[in-house]
Amino acid sequence: MLRNVFLSCIILVLFIACQTKEIEKKEQKAPNVILVLTDDLGIGDLGCHGNPWLKTPNIDSFYNEAVRMTDFHVSPLCTPTRSAIMTGQYPINNGAWATFKGRDALTRNTETMANVFKNNGYKTALFGKWHLGDNYPVRPTDCGFDTTIHHLAGGVGELSDYWGNSYFDDVYYVNNKPQQFEGYCTDVWFNETMKFIDENKNADQPFFVYLPTNAPHDPLIVAEKYAEPYKQFEGKDIVSANLYGMIANIDENFGKLNAYLEEKNLAENTIVIFMSDNGTRFGYSQDGKLGYNKGYSGIKGSKLEGGHIAPFFIRWPNGEIQGGKDINTLTAHVDLVPTLAKLCGLTIPSTMKLDGVDFSSLLKPQKGVLDERTVFLHNRQDWRPPMDENQTCILKNQWRLVNGKQLYDIIKDPKQQHNVASKHPELVKQLLADNAEFLKSTKASPIYSELPVNVVGNEAQKEIKLTIQHAIGEGGGIWKPEQVSEGMKNINNMHALEIEKAGVYEISLRRWPKECPGPIWGIPQKNPKNLYEYKTIHPTKARIQIANQILEKEINKNDEEVLFKVKLEKGKTLLVNDFIEGKETYGVYYSYVKIIN
Repeated sequence: MLRNVFLSCIILVLFIACQTKEIEKKEQKAPNVILVLTDDLGIGDLGCHGNPWLKTPNIDSFYNEAVRMTDFHVSPLCTPTRSAIMTGQYPINNGAWATFKGRDALTRNTETMANVFKNNGYKTALFGKWHLGDNYPVRPTDCGFDTTIHHLAGGVGELSDYWGNSYFDDVYYVNNKPQQFEGYCTDVWFNETMKFIDENKNADQPFFVYLPTNAPHDPLIVAEKYAEPYKQFEGKDIVSANLYGMIANIDENFGKLNAYLEEKNLAENTIVIFMSDNGTRFGYSQDGKLGYNKGYSGIKGSKLEGGHIAPFFIRWPNGEIQGGKDINTLTAHVDLVPTLAKLCGLTIPSTMKLDGVDFSSLLKPQKGVLDERTVFLHNRQDWRPPMDENQTCILKNQWRLVNGKQLYDIIKDPKQQHNVASKHPELVKQLLADNAEFLKSTKASPIYSELPVNVVGNEAQKEIKLTIQHAIGEGGGIWKPEQVSEGMKNINNMHALEIEKAGVYEISLRRWPKECPGPIWGIPQKNPKNLYEYKTIHPTKARIQIANQILEKEINKNDEEVLFKVKLEKGKTLLVNDFIEGKETYGVYYSYVKIIN
């Protein structure tokens, strides 16, 4: 009798404990999310991935605590990866498949990961690099972020960014307004992240922080103390001590962030992700003689494995995502929206068409299984769409079909030295058929053929800035302020606009940006931080073509700008702007457009 009573008590206690656990689970606050995305940090640029020289103790410690996706793929370049992360769509479906020439911006009204979090009650913030559009309607504040502190264009100090930025003591944009900061760029992004969390950690709503660093993207600039330990290896074993120093600085900041989360009792219920946007650029030489690439061929920009396989580590103790486990299933950047939505219990709008899949079940102790899938990587450094087959990598299981002709078994041949397409013709045929089927719906979308637009005439941004970096054309890239200061010229001269309101518009053509003015024929009034050497150019005329109007004006010696006033009707149009110097015609470096009546 006593034995039965004792057993009944045990059963009752266990039942109550289970019920209590279930109630606590239901009442548990939705998890916070911090997504750390590094720039140009390759698969081999971490100590935990076997790099024999680089020390990354904080990231290594996180690696040991996290679940690691060991077959996780991104695009080989910055913008395409960022667009896929933010939209859950392949770049060829969201329109942002290049890093310049008008194809490094999202399409208007694109719904993003930040929109999803915000619409589900999260406070949202971005600190660092956006690279999905500098003007309305695709600035981060237009795309779901409540708080943003970011630089413009693809990197700190590029010509579309605030003139004179150089990684230290720069001007960044705080909800689109320029503001001076002190300190190194990476330090700023992490410090501002912790400030934001401090201000929001006690609120009823959880937070989503997108922390995309610009480091270790070039120019390779970092304080000497971080690079010094690696100088002994430079040129002998590694490509750049500064690159390793930049990563060491990221590691230090990442360690501070994790310590902060522990101190504030936020670590247990915060999903933290560490990942990168493409393969290394300077961590491995193309001839393979310097650096470390974890046994893969290919660096940034390449369709080979090293160009697009990326570190992806995720930890969430309260969600049982921890423990230092490897998951070898093929996953990709387009999967983050559905996966995070599932983990956080978010509702995704039915209008948001996703290419990715939810892989959250793989992360849990009771590991799930994903259906076999084909992953597509299409990108092209041009305003025109990527070619159907010749600019692709198609992935399925261990197979990689590169440019439609080269088939590799990445398990047996990680360096991709043996093309086995002739041995597996049916597999090649099937992968090409998968790609062709995928492209059917892609090509039916207007995003495939229509250029992303800069909207003018909207109160959200009364004046837009256009630069030659983002201009459409057949010329090569001009993206550094040094190239502008040296007077480099090319024929890229076209910008896609949407006139939101009929009226009279003012278009200002300049050689120098407004924050650092100077004569078109001369040099700026100041040389910020003495960064650049200046050479003069002497265009005698400036010309614009817009909405069936062609206007031309003379340039005088002391002119800082050439102003045009044009009447524009509502709708989409192209702006073509040129400087004319003798028989030479070339694109204008900076143009500003605003409605005046």
